[in-house]
Amino acid sequence: MTHTLFIDGEAGTTGLEIRERLEARTDLELILLGDRRRDPEARREALNDADAVILCLPDDAAREAVAMVENPAVKVIDASTAYRVAPSWAYGFPEMDAGQRELIARSRFVSNPGCYPTGFIALMRPLVKAGLVPASHPITVNAVSGYSGGGKAMIAEFEGPDAATAYRAYGLSLRHKHVPEMTRHAGLSREVLFTPAVGNYRQGMLVEVPLHLATLPETPSVERIHGALVEAYDGQTFVEVVDLDETEAMTGLEPEGLNGTNRLRLHVFGDRSGEQARLVALLDNLGKGASGAAVQNLNIMLGLDETTGLI
Repeated sequence: MTHTLFIDGEAGTTGLEIRERLEARTDLELILLGDRRRDPEARREALNDADAVILCLPDDAAREAVAMVENPAVKVIDASTAYRVAPSWAYGFPEMDAGQRELIARSRFVSNPGCYPTGFIALMRPLVKAGLVPASHPITVNAVSGYSGGGKAMIAEFEGPDAATAYRAYGLSLRHKHVPEMTRHAGLSREVLFTPAVGNYRQGMLVEVPLHLATLPETPSVERIHGALVEAYDGQTFVEVVDLDETEAMTGLEPEGLNGTNRLRLHVFGDRSGEQARLVALLDNLGKGASGAAVQNLNIMLGLDETTGLI
């Protein structure tokens, strides 16, 4: 059976990455508007004729597109931040909970997670659920992404003839739009302190959570922290918790290590007899952090093998 798909915003960074992951698929037929992609009536028709649509638009434009979908049979995946904490939308992180994959499968509206939140939630949610980290515990998230995460404007800035910045901290107002999403889906009651940065490389991401274990109930060991993550992601195709022995042997971690994949790799660094841990998630901000996740969610919503077209 062939399913029809419309990508609204196909010319943007995320839209182009999704198209690239779908080009070899024979089970999907893309509705392409070409020069008519800015024509409201052409978009409205495509949004209602497709079996599924993926919105790769700014928040306000995404809301407008959702309002244009009148056909109750159309399934919608939104890659913006517009609906990531909306109770009527399923959160598109299949590995997040035991029932999340089934929730996505039966939902008509799915909000694709953000790149930074994917890494953070993967690290923190299992620890909160296991009672190792209290929901009210103050949590800091340090992260760095390739510049492709900033879209066409940032890509042009870093790839232009005058590009010189090696590394730049941003979100200095502490009001980054990912904070509500990260806090809610990690199961926290206190807002996280998020310190993002962008590096002078195209794609790839590290998301880090430092923990003073002695400030947590019962001072959990590095092994207990690691064990909770292993239990949470046992059997998952795209999420891997790296063995402690392998992690301890590492002397560095490159943010580009999973580029081109839909994979998420989790590390727990720390002295097993010590009182500190450094949790690190590695992912491609355009893969599991955006386009790859959208394709995975699309597969689930259409009843297909979720790994189709993904590595």
